Amino acid sequence: MTQQELYESLDYVDHSRDKRTQMANMVFSNPTIILPLLEVIKLTKDPISCKAAWILEVVARKKLDAIFPYLDTFVEVLGQVELESAVRPIAKVCELLTESYFSEENDLIKQRISDSHLEKMTSACFDWLIGEHKVAAKAYSMTSLYLLGTKYSWIHPELKMVLGAKLFTRKCGVSSKG
Repeated sequence: MTQQELYESLDYVDHSRDKRTQMANMVFSNPTIILPLLEVIKLTKDPISCKAAWILEVVARKKLDAIFPYLDTFVEVLGQVELESAVRPIAKVCELLTESYFSEENDLIKQRISDSHLEKMTSACFDWLIGEHKVAAKAYSMTSLYLLGTKYSWIHPELKMVLGAKLFTRKCGVSSKG
């Protein structure tokens, strides 16, 4: 399936579980579709990119290892995602990857995810946590950062500082926009 064919198919996807599952099943039957899916996600201002992100999340939830061959491209996408409807599922995929990486039972992912991948996920998660994003993306980011902090000692103090600043801002009624 070409990127254009995938793009046209994604146009028919909506929020319904059935449509998302149907499209994810197409990816399961041909995992090479993940690369064009990631390319569509890179169309950051296009609403279809959100639909591609939804499908990637469904795939990651059901068969996380399907995205392992495409981790380099996935981490490139992290810093580019702009639309809120795409940020949430991409943040969830980061959470799934970090949970799997730090679980004691999954050695395959430890072989596939490099320090460079983890560092790019860390950067993106801090950006989503600090930025003007909805709660779900922030919650997924916090989970990822907490786990990443068990490997990188500098993360927990930074996370504590960011969360403390957010709490202070809310208690004092100070706008986070300035």
